[in-house]
Amino acid sequence: MDTNSAVVQFLPFVLIFVIMYFLIIRPQRQQIKKHAELVANARRGDTIVTGGGIVGKITNATDENEVTVEISEGVKIKLMRKSIADVRSKGEPAGDAS
Repeated sequence: MDTNSAVVQFLPFVLIFVIMYFLIIRPQRQQIKKHAELVANARRGDTIVTGGGIVGKITNATDENEVTVEISEGVKIKLMRKSIADVRSKGEPAGDAS
């Protein structure tokens, strides 16, 4: 009878963990996977935003880990791919006008 009581007391914790997994952990893993795929597929000509808020266009993406980004005419910087926060398509505007 004591083992049955222990299982009943432990059951709410298992239930809470299962709910947290489906509401928090699983969607976060999917979002991380989607972001990694987005960054890995960044190519020359794409407009990017870095984690620090710098907006620029990729001019060279030959290295697996580094990209060269033009942030202003004639100003190019090298960035690690993992510092890219967002990849925008070639025709997408930099910000919302409203």
